[in-house]
Amino acid sequence: MTLAEKTLPADFVVDENLAQAIRARMREEKLPCAVAFAIAAQQEVSPRRVGQTADVLQIHLSHCQLGLFGYPAGRKGWELAPSTPLALSDEIQAALHAAVTESGTLACAQLWELAAQFRVPKLRIGQLCDELGIKITPCQLGAF
Repeated sequence: MTLAEKTLPADFVVDENLAQAIRARMREEKLPCAVAFAIAAQQEVSPRRVGQTADVLQIHLSHCQLGLFGYPAGRKGWELAPSTPLALSDEIQAALHAAVTESGTLACAQLWELAAQFRVPKLRIGQLCDELGIKITPCQLGAF
């Protein structure tokens, strides 16, 4: 989804303090996912609010922590990560399949919870979903 395709709530107003925090923490003219979450915590706002403000400012998000977008040459994050095999238990795969919706999707927030529960890197959970054909939506920052 491009920035032009996104819609915001009709009553959305940019908070200048939040906008300044975003501009100050950009890297290579983009806002990395992990930085967006840090800003949300510091500013005591939702990650979605940070994402919406970035949209209004025409700032692209990068380096999705699940590895889905924002990496060089349109690659996935796990394609660029050091390749150290990580065995994922049948229990993790069962949890993913149990959580997936009828339409074959899982929310980003659910995947973060599963990654924490099983002590698995978020990037690896994103890769596993890709391998299993599970579509991840919605993004906590509103990227998709």
